[in-house]
Amino acid sequence: MSELHNEVSELERESATAARLFDIRRIIGGLFGVYGIIVTIAGITASDADLRKAEGININLWTGLGMLALGLFFLGWLWLRPTVPPADAPADDA
Repeated sequence: MSELHNEVSELERESATAARLFDIRRIIGGLFGVYGIIVTIAGITASDADLRKAEGININLWTGLGMLALGLFFLGWLWLRPTVPPADAPADDA
């Protein structure tokens, strides 16, 4: 019985680790961060023709910075409020 209990405990630990790894805040924060970097670089390297098309506003720069801020918000939220593993259910020894 002890071996079975050890196996179940190991599977529960792996499941909690997988839940933290695939937390939606990590995915959203990571994607917005990567895309924000790409769009910010596109905004920094914008040509005068691109700025004239947007009536003088560097849309890529501002959108990229906004995306970076949103990504950092989600990653900060994940860091400040990590996923809590599920509570252990009482074992029935029937």
